[in-house]
Amino acid sequence: MTLLGVGARLIDVTSGKTLAGEELDAEVTRVGAALSELPPGALFARMSVDLESVLNYLGAFEAGRAIALIDPALDADVLAELIERFRPAAVLSAPDAPAPEGYDVSDGHWVRKSTEGVEPHPHLAVLLPTSGSTGNPKLVRLSRGAMLANADAIAEVLGIDRDEVAPTSLPLHYSYGLSVLNSHLVRGATVVIEPSGVLGRGFWDAVNEHKVTSLAGVPYHYEMLRRLKFDPAKYPTLRTLTQAGGKLRDELVAQFNDKIREVGGRMFVMYGQTEAAPRMTTVPAERLAEKLGSAGPALPGGEFAIRREDGSETTHPKIVGEVVYRGPNVMMGYAEDEAGLAAGDEYGGVLATGDLGYLDEDGFLYITGRLKRIGKVFGNRVSLDDLEHAVRSASVGIDVVAAVPAGDKVVLFAEGADKDICKDASKALSERLHLHTSGFDVRPIDTVPLLASGKIDYRSLEAQV
Repeated sequence: MTLLGVGARLIDVTSGKTLAGEELDAEVTRVGAALSELPPGALFARMSVDLESVLNYLGAFEAGRAIALIDPALDADVLAELIERFRPAAVLSAPDAPAPEGYDVSDGHWVRKSTEGVEPHPHLAVLLPTSGSTGNPKLVRLSRGAMLANADAIAEVLGIDRDEVAPTSLPLHYSYGLSVLNSHLVRGATVVIEPSGVLGRGFWDAVNEHKVTSLAGVPYHYEMLRRLKFDPAKYPTLRTLTQAGGKLRDELVAQFNDKIREVGGRMFVMYGQTEAAPRMTTVPAERLAEKLGSAGPALPGGEFAIRREDGSETTHPKIVGEVVYRGPNVMMGYAEDEAGLAAGDEYGGVLATGDLGYLDEDGFLYITGRLKRIGKVFGNRVSLDDLEHAVRSASVGIDVVAAVPAGDKVVLFAEGADKDICKDASKALSERLHLHTSGFDVRPIDTVPLLASGKIDYRSLEAQV
C-alpha cells in the first residue's frame, strides 16, 4: 500500500504549483530515487511547511528509506547532538551553516562522507523526536505498516474522500500535522501547503481560494480562534473541525461544535500520542455534545484497557488507572542512537500511554491526567493537570494557565492576568484543596510559551521557577 491514493493532489500556495496524478507520482519517484543514492542509514529531514519538505518525506517513504522529521527551528546544539548520536546518511534542507565534521554540503543537504553505517530495520519508515526544541530527545520508531494503518483508520472515521481539501494548519514535523497529511493523501484527497498557519492572514485567503473543507487544530488554536471571534459562515466550504494535541476546555468544545453545526458542519475531538502514529481515538461528531469531555472510542483496529495499580487490566466502566492501548499503529520502540535504528518491534502493538483515565459504559475514553504530571504542595501530591483545570473553571478570568512543580509548592503561570487575578486564583485553589494559599504561586505571564506543536513548553517554564 502507498501513501498516495488515486487522485491525491498537493497545492503549494507559495509557488502556485499543483502536483497531481502522474506528475505527482513522477516527482515523488524522482525524489525517492535521489534519496536512495545516499549512504546507508536514516535520513534527517528538516520539515518546513513547504513543497520541498513534503516531497522529501513522500520520496523517502515510497522508496523505503527511514526518515526522521526534524523541527527546522531546532536549536543548533540539539541538532548537532542528534547528528552525533544517529549519524544520519544526510540532513535534508540543512541549515545555512558549515556542515558538521564528517559531512559534505551537496544541493543544500549535509551528506555523510562515510559509506559505512547501520542499516535501519527494513520495517522502519518514520522517526519522530519525543520532545520539542529543547532537551535530549529519543526518536520514536514507526513502521510503514503503523503509519499506513493509522492514516487509513483516521480517514475512515472522518469520512475522508477525494473531495476533501485540507490545509497545513500544523507543523509537518509534528505527529498530528503529519497525520493530517497522511490521512488525506492515502484517500486521494487534496492537501494545501500554506506556511503561515491558522493565525496568519494568508492562511484564510488560501482557505477560500482553494475551497478548504477541514481545519485541524490544537487547544491553543481554538483558544485564539475564540478570541478572534471565528465564524465558519465566512468560509462556505469549511465544514469539518478536528481537535487533538491536548484537552480543549469542554466549554470551548461545545462552543465550536455549536458554531460548526449551525452551518451544517461537524467537529471531531481526538486523542493520540506520537508513539501511536499518532492518533488512537475519535469522538463521532454526532455524539460530541452527548460525550462532552471524552476522547472517544478507539479507532478501528484498536482497543483500550485500564491498568490498575496492581498491574491488572480492566475494561469495566469508571475505574481510573493508566490507559493502555493496543493496535496496529503502535510504534516499534524508541531509538537512543544509531544502533537502535536496526532494532525490530519491541512493543508488540501494546502502548502503556502514561495517561490516567477511565472508560464509560460505551467504551468512550476519558483522560483525567498524566501519571508523571504530579507536584507536591506541603507534602501533598497534586495533579498539575487538575490544578490547571481548576484555575480555568474558577471564574476568575484566566483561560490559559500552565502549572509546574517547584519544590514544596506549585507555580502556575497565568497568561494575561494581573496580580489581583492571580491572588484570586491562589485563593480559589487554597479553598478547593484545603491547603494554604502560599502553596499555589500564581504568576502573571504575557504569553505562555509553546512548542512548535502548539503544546505548552513546560520545560522552559520549569527553568523560570
